Amino acid sequence: MCGINGFLDPTVSNKIGMEMIKNMANATSHRGPDNTSFLQFNDCYLAHNRLSIIDLSSDGNQPMQSKNLTIVFNGEIYNYKEIRLELQEKGYKFNTKSDTEVILVAYREWGDLCVLKFVGMWAFAIYNSDTKNLFCSRDRFGIKPFYYIHEGNMFYFSSEVKALKKTKIFSNDLNETQIRKAIQLGWIHDDERTMFEKVKQLGQATNLNFSNERIIKTKYWSVTDKKIKADNSENLVHLFKEQLLSSFKFHVRSDVPIAATLSGGIDSSSIVSGIIHQNILEKIETFTIYYDGKGDIDERPFAKSVIEKYKDQILPHFLNPNETDVAEHLNKITYQNDFPLLGSSPISQYFIMKEIAKFGIKVILSGQGADDYLGGYMHSYYRLYAQLISDYKFGKLINEANHHSKYQNLNFKQKVQICLKSSASLLFDETKLLETEFKYGLTNVFLDKEINIRGNLSSMNRFDQFHEALIKMSSLPNLLHYEDRNSMAFSIESRVPFLDHRIVELAFSLPLHYKIKNGYTKWILREAMKESLPEKIFLRKDKIGFVTPGEVKWLRNELKYLVDTNFNDIPNLNSNKAKKITKSFMDGDNSNNKLIWRLANMQKWIKEQ
Repeated sequence: MCGINGFLDPTVSNKIGMEMIKNMANATSHRGPDNTSFLQFNDCYLAHNRLSIIDLSSDGNQPMQSKNLTIVFNGEIYNYKEIRLELQEKGYKFNTKSDTEVILVAYREWGDLCVLKFVGMWAFAIYNSDTKNLFCSRDRFGIKPFYYIHEGNMFYFSSEVKALKKTKIFSNDLNETQIRKAIQLGWIHDDERTMFEKVKQLGQATNLNFSNERIIKTKYWSVTDKKIKADNSENLVHLFKEQLLSSFKFHVRSDVPIAATLSGGIDSSSIVSGIIHQNILEKIETFTIYYDGKGDIDERPFAKSVIEKYKDQILPHFLNPNETDVAEHLNKITYQNDFPLLGSSPISQYFIMKEIAKFGIKVILSGQGADDYLGGYMHSYYRLYAQLISDYKFGKLINEANHHSKYQNLNFKQKVQICLKSSASLLFDETKLLETEFKYGLTNVFLDKEINIRGNLSSMNRFDQFHEALIKMSSLPNLLHYEDRNSMAFSIESRVPFLDHRIVELAFSLPLHYKIKNGYTKWILREAMKESLPEKIFLRKDKIGFVTPGEVKWLRNELKYLVDTNFNDIPNLNSNKAKKITKSFMDGDNSNNKLIWRLANMQKWIKEQ
């Protein structure tokens, strides 16, 4: 895990070029404190901040060269040993034990399609000094970041936007459309678009070649590309478990110690329990954050059920930040994330990474991703009901609705809302639903209330299309953005075992009832891990998430200064409407608390640009 920076620019002198690349590397030094190195040849400048995880020797330092090819790489290729063996059988020799060299040799052998061999997370650039072509790639889910600016014959890239701000080509002109999406939908990015007009991000599962002033981008994978079949439910559960355990084994490959976050939900609990129960690791340290004020949610009882089940093999740590801590660190958290905090949960994540760093831990396992393709969110039910109606499966519809109502203790008003939202899911595709959510989901505070969503979704049924949208457009890109920035702020590599593409391909091949069944979300995950999980977790039916007191309690106390504003710097805003809902919030109305949070943090961020 590292920071990568570089550019091709024939218009700068060597002196100016080296000064810029060093400034870029300094801006991302937190991503890799173990080594920083630079290379310059032709019009190409490359820099790398190294966080040593695999092959701790200086042999693994970057930029790494192999004849005419030079690479800067951020991430991990978990199956690098298997790929290296395959390449050795083809006659290639290796000088290091690093996964970085495996990428270089794989590219030499298979070209752009080498990425199809990789199981892992990555953002890298390979420069060919013979052809003067720059080949860039980002992993299938966008776990690792890659930002760039292209202007004529100039191409600049980095792991973080703050480094691009050190270049001559950066402009802080805002993308007003993306700002509206951020506030109304909570999206940091939308495909390649960011909140800066000129700054783009390389999309998920995308290769990019830059040569002769021209960019060519190619999508090399999609969640719907492959369909995997098994004979019956027992075989499918077994296959899912095999893939999951294979991912766990890959994700603990490291030359430094590994720990895990433990929230008390089924995802992080499955990782910790599965790794110990299957003897993948003998012991592991876990980190749990909680809030214990009046009305706050405290998931320690669930986390402790895992710790108690494996009490001789888990070393637990608990963290309880207070409002003063939040206020003191808010500026740094915003700076590290490059963009405004569109929810308060990333603040919890920041503090837990800060705590992990105190113990000198470089690698952490996280449960991100499973909700986004296994029906983990409560609003997955709207698409499930719509799909069951569309398929004329009324018996299953009634069964699921009864279990849903019973387990979630739904009142009449909630049932009516579910019926209405399920009907909307039956009538409209996912992009139209997102456009409707933009207009009506939160109180729309913009003068221009229309938005165009370009989803490029390929799933045919409503349920899968919803989860494809979560992965490509809405939920997952945000989660991964915060996961990367908050962990790397403390030089920690965060790994996400549920985003092994082999598991996701399998999940998109499953019938609906393997995801939601008899009132249980993520049914196949529960079945696969039931021997490992404590019963308290296995039978858990609620979905809490990384909840904090932020959007209500913090905004009315320590962070009150954020909402003491007219939000004058936010473009296209209906100021009178914004003032009205802000006053209502400060008077005790919580109905627009998420919107107020986003407005307040957007205003703060824009002022700082």
